[in-house]
Amino acid sequence: MNWLVQAVSYFSSSSPTEAAINREQLLARRRQVIGSTCSLFFKDDPLVVQRASMQYLYDETGRKYLDCISNVQHVGHCHPDVVNAVTKQMNQSNCNLRFVNANLPDCAEALLKTLPGLDTVLFVNSGSEANDLALRLARDFTDHTDAIVIDHAYHGTVTTTMEMSPYKFRHGSSIVQPEWVHVAPCPDVYRGDHRLDDKDLENVAKLTEMGVMYADDVEAILKENAAKGRKVAAYFCEALQSCGGQVIPPPGYFKRVADYMHAAGGLFVADEVQTGFGRVGNTFWAHQIGNEGFVPDIVTMGKPMGNGFPVSAVVTRREIADRLGHNVPYFNTYGGNPVACAAVLAVLNVLQRDNLLEHSQAMGKIFHEQLMELKQRHQCIGDIRGVGLFFGLDIVKDRKTREPNTRLANDLILKLRRDEGVLLSTDGPYANVIKIKPPLCFSRENVFQTVNAIDKGLRELCN
Repeated sequence: MNWLVQAVSYFSSSSPTEAAINREQLLARRRQVIGSTCSLFFKDDPLVVQRASMQYLYDETGRKYLDCISNVQHVGHCHPDVVNAVTKQMNQSNCNLRFVNANLPDCAEALLKTLPGLDTVLFVNSGSEANDLALRLARDFTDHTDAIVIDHAYHGTVTTTMEMSPYKFRHGSSIVQPEWVHVAPCPDVYRGDHRLDDKDLENVAKLTEMGVMYADDVEAILKENAAKGRKVAAYFCEALQSCGGQVIPPPGYFKRVADYMHAAGGLFVADEVQTGFGRVGNTFWAHQIGNEGFVPDIVTMGKPMGNGFPVSAVVTRREIADRLGHNVPYFNTYGGNPVACAAVLAVLNVLQRDNLLEHSQAMGKIFHEQLMELKQRHQCIGDIRGVGLFFGLDIVKDRKTREPNTRLANDLILKLRRDEGVLLSTDGPYANVIKIKPPLCFSRENVFQTVNAIDKGLRELCN
């Protein structure tokens, strides 16, 4: 039992500073006991996070970094309201979901107010688990098996969601695309199968035409499967594709796809795990952008809803939820536990009290203006796309060919971390898209700091 005594002694006596005195020793310990395939930001020079506050991270030396990538800490790292709510509830109870606690219906009712047309909530623990449960719901309700996803999609890390994630199975994963998963083209008007000229990238009429074309691709898959005797249970789509390169689907695309799915006896699942809870600013949920009157059959959510506390949910209609498992009851030991619900309620309260949707929209407007000016100064920026506090910069070698410049994108994020203390990351199928998804407390000054840092970095790297 010496190891246990040592561990207890370590955590009870070591201050945060003492625990991180030797950086190299800490990294060596991590490598020794953590799986080698677990990914890291800045893997060649990992960032040790000693503490965090709102939109800032601090390393073991006390250096301060502006965090532009922690979309999980939605209202800010260690937000005192969320910390206090979780601590208070933890001191009261944290019982199994099969006991009754008022936090569960309170939380469900608060979520449903943001999703007109849906009336039932099932709580789970992660976005991956939420999407897996959504697939079960769709299959049990429709008695169909198959699913349609879009190219470059990422829906989670459990086996079924990996099988529905081209972002994984088309890039060397040990999990391969199963027969029941069908991949539709990503509705990316910049890099996808159907593209717009640069001058039309913000033309609403042209974008709407693209939405029809991409939706018709989904209909073609449905017809092809019907001819083979295969029936599709659900279409899954991230409301805004994040890991796939910060892609915003064209107006009307979702509504048209939903019509095709319903005609084929399937359901529409909107994956809001990375994009919900007011990130886009003008609406609470990203799937509502440009899709007036559209209501998904199922909405999945996770990452931001607990501000870092593990909690997620699936929201749907009663008729769909009541078919789950048929005669076998559903339960989830930790999903919707009182502490998790306390975290969600605190996040929802902060969003409303601090007008963070309006704030996100205002910051998004400034970001868009400043980034478009940046694009005029740097030919290596091929496209700027985003809304609210969700933006992507597509870095290219040549604007005409749109050839991705993966190396420059990677060099840029490393330089900004090292020289400017600004944390960004890359994503997309070519890892050439600089993604910006900060906590919603991001300020006007933070926006200018980020844009100026990118400007300076590109000037130095490209000269």
